[in-house]
Amino acid sequence: MIIIPAIDLKDGRCVRLQQGDMSAETIYSEDPVAMARHWVTQGAKRLHLVDLNGARAGTPKNEALVRKIVTAVGPDIPVQLGGGIRDMDTIERYLDHGVGYIIIGTAAVKNPGLLHDAASAFAGHIIVGLDAKDGKVAVEGWSKMTGHDVIDLAKKFQDMGVEAIIYTDIGRDGMLSGVNLDATRKLAQSISIPVFASGGISSLDDVRDVCNLEPYGVTGVITGRAIYQGTLDFKQAVALAEGTAAK
Repeated sequence: MIIIPAIDLKDGRCVRLQQGDMSAETIYSEDPVAMARHWVTQGAKRLHLVDLNGARAGTPKNEALVRKIVTAVGPDIPVQLGGGIRDMDTIERYLDHGVGYIIIGTAAVKNPGLLHDAASAFAGHIIVGLDAKDGKVAVEGWSKMTGHDVIDLAKKFQDMGVEAIIYTDIGRDGMLSGVNLDATRKLAQSISIPVFASGGISSLDDVRDVCNLEPYGVTGVITGRAIYQGTLDFKQAVALAEGTAAK
């Protein structure tokens, strides 16, 4: 199990939102590059970046900052990036900049042809972000709900050859209320590609609960607010997930 710190970028700063609400933000750092370096020193093996402005605008808005972060952490720390990535040119440009994995969310749902082409052209580098509430997928920075079922879409995207699925329960994201374990397990059991859990992590107990889902295919967990507010010690979480701490 890999523990992945989230760095959400908005207006050039590192922030966290509550349930995706752009007006309900907490600023955690004016220097996201330094924050990225910090998590690497704490044991991060991968970073999760989100261009929040880009997600809402539908086009990259923090690209220069992303490039600085990728350069700062070096080639040994893969960076996965989502937010405003809606065309092949953008995907190719980010990969050329050294981003390891591209997360496609809204575009995967609204333009599956793009996802199909991307998964084919950039095999091993495309992850789909499925953000859901009550089992239904949301798009456009969570501002619009669709009628699509999470599991049905995940199966479809798996068949296209994507690398993994990031599953976020919108109702829990940024709320420190624990992961939706049942929904995450059901999703992981329904597909054969890795699932990353996201949304709601608040403590070491939550990390332990997600680690228990590893046999079902949950291979990673993304954490944000908890590590910034201190309710979760990132080093301890890494140690637990890697099996070097008492479970």
